[in-house]
Amino acid sequence: MIRKMAVEFLGTAILVFFAVGVATLMFGFKFAGASVAAGVVATALAFGLTLLALVYMIGPISGSHVNPAVTIGAFLTGRIPLTEAVGYWIAQFAGGIVGALVLGGAFIFEMILTALFVFIVLRVTSATANAATAAIAIGLTLTVVHMIGIPITGTSVNPARSLGPALVVGGAALSQVWLFIVAPLVGGVLAAGLHRLLYREESIRLAAEAQQPDETGAARTT
Repeated sequence: MIRKMAVEFLGTAILVFFAVGVATLMFGFKFAGASVAAGVVATALAFGLTLLALVYMIGPISGSHVNPAVTIGAFLTGRIPLTEAVGYWIAQFAGGIVGALVLGGAFIFEMILTALFVFIVLRVTSATANAATAAIAIGLTLTVVHMIGIPITGTSVNPARSLGPALVVGGAALSQVWLFIVAPLVGGVLAAGLHRLLYREESIRLAAEAQQPDETGAARTT
């Protein structure tokens, strides 16, 4: 139950952070003179693609409700008990508040954007995932990451991608590149830790399998 509440909290926070962030940029600040139609399309894509990523990320644990209305529907159709529904609601509202609070700060943006991207990569390339859909999930996640990140930080989520151009351009780009190296690395560490925590049983099983000798008697390395 606690595990399910934790991922519903996390998922709702991510949904607000990404999708509401895009809506705020497109409408609240009228980014780059964007038209209303462009804002509507960008916001709709942000919500849809973020939810798609969350289905891969937390769906196997909680069903990825991230919406009290979905939870009440699940409760009234007998899919989850009342105690679980209440726990979901508490987690979802709390996650929505936290997601709104962290909408700011270049370092936090890069860290969270990278953490989500790396988590999805780890999830869809795991031994229990469907390899056929991995490329779609990774590509769409990177799309929504850039949709919200470009107007704010330019979006890196890749230290190698940032360091190369900074060395060539020099000047201000080189003086700021530390953020685009450190923040994504911190995000990668955060994603790995979160993945090991949420999918602990899978991590333990895979680690145990890696230690088992193969036909030659040597321990497996993959």
